[in-house]
Amino acid sequence: MSTLTERTRTDAARETPARRRSRVDRLPYLLLLPCLVVVGVLLLWPLGQVVVMSFFKLDNVRQLRGDREWPFVGWANYTQILGDPFFRTVLRNTVLFAAANVLLTMVLGTLVGLLLHRLGRRMATFVASCVMLAWATPALTGTIVWKWIFDDTSGLVTWAFNALPDRTSQALFGRTDWSGYGWFNAPLLFFAILTLVVVWHSFPFIAVSVLAGLKSVPDELHEAARVDGAGPWTVFWKITFPLLRPVFGILVVLSTIWDFKVFTQQFVLAGGTQDRPTFMLSLYSYAEAFSPPPRYGVGSAIAVILTLILLLVTGLYVRMVLRQEDGP
Repeated sequence: MSTLTERTRTDAARETPARRRSRVDRLPYLLLLPCLVVVGVLLLWPLGQVVVMSFFKLDNVRQLRGDREWPFVGWANYTQILGDPFFRTVLRNTVLFAAANVLLTMVLGTLVGLLLHRLGRRMATFVASCVMLAWATPALTGTIVWKWIFDDTSGLVTWAFNALPDRTSQALFGRTDWSGYGWFNAPLLFFAILTLVVVWHSFPFIAVSVLAGLKSVPDELHEAARVDGAGPWTVFWKITFPLLRPVFGILVVLSTIWDFKVFTQQFVLAGGTQDRPTFMLSLYSYAEAFSPPPRYGVGSAIAVILTLILLLVTGLYVRMVLRQEDGP
């Protein structure tokens, strides 16, 4: 036993620093391995399946179950989608909707974050808790509530417009009876309501993130700027925004990804996939894949295109961050 112990001590003493360092360097990767396995199973494997399906003609559930062959069509699904004028309409809807929502979410979230930073501790905690209720509410539950608010017979908005004096309602909107008015029928009005729902659900995360960033900014900088006569607008753009630029960059990328792939809110408000003029990429992919007759290959191709767009947005942001770090 003593001989074995002495041999172990001798081997440990002979171990070179490089070998010891190599063993320590492998430890983080070993600790990350379980997480990487979970991510690979839950994310990468389904994504790979979607990419593979996009190169086949799949129009039957039996094919997905393996009871029938998968006819290989190559790039035909992508050619069909990219050559369809309706795809360009859907892409335009998605880009414009995402741009408007990212802008409104960032502006409203930043304003609320600045407000929370100015409030006292108790009031800030109370307001933040109320604001986070919107973020904590599931998208499906919140959208159902908003759909009831704009219901054409018993909704709060319909009731409020019916409560207006007839002269005022006629002068402003050209009608006095709002019962039965389809708030979701016109595409522009539908996107306005959808934007309201998405911004309501998204801005609390931006507000809390901005508040966390503001806590890291030294108060001495703001006080010095105020002593020099700078107003709130100047203080924000000259001091706060440059220091929080990385935070805003990450929030813009996250908001862009979330708004590009909005599905639940649109599906519930539209009542399904019948309203094609208001389609965006996520709902378009779902409709092509699951609406009769199903076209799983085409739907998978649309999903891959959406993923590539989001990867491009993320890549541009990472490149911008790297340039800022390498700059003078």
